[in-house]
Amino acid sequence: MQARIAKTIAFIDTVQPAQMEGSELREVTITVRNVGLKFTGQDYLLKWVNPNVYFHVTTAYNILRHNGVELGKQDFLGPRD
Repeated sequence: MQARIAKTIAFIDTVQPAQMEGSELREVTITVRNVGLKFTGQDYLLKWVNPNVYFHVTTAYNILRHNGVELGKQDFLGPRD
């Protein structure tokens, strides 16, 4: 897992700000069960990526709690700065 995280961070470090310009309007197509779903970049982020991230984070949190890991609401929400 640590190697995968390091690889992901290394990739993110290669992304230049100019590559992100206009990305909210770019067409994004993903295939789910042999069906192509088309989004603008912004819709992909807000309507596909965010809900999936929240689902997986919540599911992992619930599995950990079910297995006895002492986690509370603040652990899910993160630190207050």
